[in-house]
Amino acid sequence: MRRPAIQLLVPLTATAALILPVTVTAPPAAAVPAAPSPAPGADGVTLLPPLPVRLGEGKPCTKPSGRTAAGKTWAQSALGLTRTQQLSQGAGVRVAVIDTGVTPGADALSGRVSAVGAGGTDCVGHGTFAAGLIAGARTRGSDVEGMAPQARIIALKGTNDRGVPSPQQVADGIREAADRGAEVIYVGHALRTGKAELTQATAYAARHDALVVAPAAPDAVPREELGPDGRQPTGPYWPAAAPGVLSVVDFGPSGLRQKDAPPAYAPDLSAPGSTLVSIGPRGSGHYIGSGASLGAACTAGAAALVRAHHPRMSAENVARQLMETAYPADIPRLDPYAAMTMTLAHGKADRAAPPSAHLPPPADPAPGVRSAAVAFGSLALALLLAAAAAVIPRGRARGWLPPGRQREAGPSSR
Repeated sequence: MRRPAIQLLVPLTATAALILPVTVTAPPAAAVPAAPSPAPGADGVTLLPPLPVRLGEGKPCTKPSGRTAAGKTWAQSALGLTRTQQLSQGAGVRVAVIDTGVTPGADALSGRVSAVGAGGTDCVGHGTFAAGLIAGARTRGSDVEGMAPQARIIALKGTNDRGVPSPQQVADGIREAADRGAEVIYVGHALRTGKAELTQATAYAARHDALVVAPAAPDAVPREELGPDGRQPTGPYWPAAAPGVLSVVDFGPSGLRQKDAPPAYAPDLSAPGSTLVSIGPRGSGHYIGSGASLGAACTAGAAALVRAHHPRMSAENVARQLMETAYPADIPRLDPYAAMTMTLAHGKADRAAPPSAHLPPPADPAPGVRSAAVAFGSLALALLLAAAAAVIPRGRARGWLPPGRQREAGPSSR
């Protein structure tokens, strides 16, 4: 969604501390490992298992994590979720997650997931992880939660069981999500092909007043897609590059992207997406992940907050609200609190808006002459009143006779 944004100076702490009971390190951006069991790090401290982007052939599904993060994450602090969620928690908003699937029984999402077809199975874990960033609620023993913990999730498959996305599958998921009333549609992958079908699908979503949010870069590039010299592709990526889609890139606790992260193509916004913590497809433990898709998940959650707080705001204006209230930077940074509290003038009317008021009549073509005439008339009236105040008492004293005849009248006038 490429349009000019008014960058407003809104405070945002982009480098808040990472508060976790375990030491966390990020996997290389181009790596796509299956999530291993927790293992001792070099310093003897156990790490959170990394989230896989996709699974190799024959690899088992992602195993449960044996570790739980108790404190808030750096992203929760950086986005000011404590005060933001006092205004909105996304209640009533439906967010579609088109990814590897979402586990309906995940504790942080319990009772708020509606699966479409195979969308309720998640072997890889990426879709459940993203859904946790969007709408995960706090669970026992942990302060980790998503952006909009009262939003509802519509789970749809955009990949096969290994996590490999299909343009047609993603396009079908976008249309299905729009038909099911999703107000925000999150797509978890950046695709190098599928321009025609994904552009048509996102246009269909826009006609249904659904905002599509997608990553402006892949989380990792498979070796077979690298150039002959190992160079990473530069895009464009779909559906992020389609008109009307809000495209997002990630940044980490330092405010920078990971070294060697795949280049982003024309992002609209940046959001926390490096060394993020969320839930997995099995068990109650947490995983750690990095990538533009996770920044897009945080942004989709922010869109749910805005849609709940401003229920009459159209999808197009929600996107503009997020972009125009973002913290000024090379790539504007997501600020959900500002998006909900700042009032901006949008070009198109919001949905269900009251009818337009009648315009006032045209202004007088000669306002200066009119003003002078009014001022002159007011002065003349004041002088007339002052003269009357002086003359009338004297007239009454003479019985309203001319000055020379008052003495002639004398007693006979009594």
